[in-house]
Amino acid sequence: MKRLLPYLAMDNVDALWAHHTGVMAEFGFDRLFYAFNAFRGAGLYDNPEDALLLTNMPSDYVEAYVDGGMFRDGVMLRWAVKNTGAASWRDVYHDMLQEPLTKGQQAMQELNARHGLVAGYTISFPMAIKNANAGIGLVARRGLTQDDVDEIWAEHGEVIQIINYVAHLCILQLPAAGQRRLLTARQAEVLELVADGKTMQDIALLLDRNVATVEKHLRGARDALGVETTAQAVRKASVLNQIFRLDRTGGAEARRPHLAGAVSDNR
Repeated sequence: MKRLLPYLAMDNVDALWAHHTGVMAEFGFDRLFYAFNAFRGAGLYDNPEDALLLTNMPSDYVEAYVDGGMFRDGVMLRWAVKNTGAASWRDVYHDMLQEPLTKGQQAMQELNARHGLVAGYTISFPMAIKNANAGIGLVARRGLTQDDVDEIWAEHGEVIQIINYVAHLCILQLPAAGQRRLLTARQAEVLELVADGKTMQDIALLLDRNVATVEKHLRGARDALGVETTAQAVRKASVLNQIFRLDRTGGAEARRPHLAGAVSDNR
């Protein structure tokens, strides 16, 4: 399918997302909200900073929904966490109305109404990682009703799902540039060596630095990733594609032959 080829050629999330929003707008979905979280604990997306969030929604909506914590009362988000596949908002909201709305759900409904989020579809992607969830909300452009959207889906739904699945899989393979804090090149390099099984002494020798400097970079990596242990940092950095990244300028291992002088230790 020619529509999919551009996705496979993308080498960064920003370019892919810009392309994807344009493609979905052609189908009548001009506002999107994508979320991927591989670190969900007992709560529902406990920490938004652990999630990769991509959206072209207005900033005031994002501030209320994400920073204000209103996502915890999002009906579609709760559906996406518990299910996989695609769902019409009509069906999900119908099930929701079987029980009295909480104050949080009422506030969430009012926020959506103010921003014209009245019709759409949600896709929840199957995940092979334990406790991981990923999904995308497709918001219909203003003026379209849910009846209009369901007609669009009846005609193009299969194609729309396939395109979104490919976009999702491509996003998972690319560095998570949407994260608020990223690793420096040196932090990523040290974590890669830890993941390769190297000891602190090994890494210090390879980098021509002392062990204290290596430990400093590991502390920085743990802080940047919001974890307590180096093992957690390696796992999180791996899931977010922050280590073992392909260097388009010189190959996947481009910086390894000259480790000692690759990056300043002041970073």
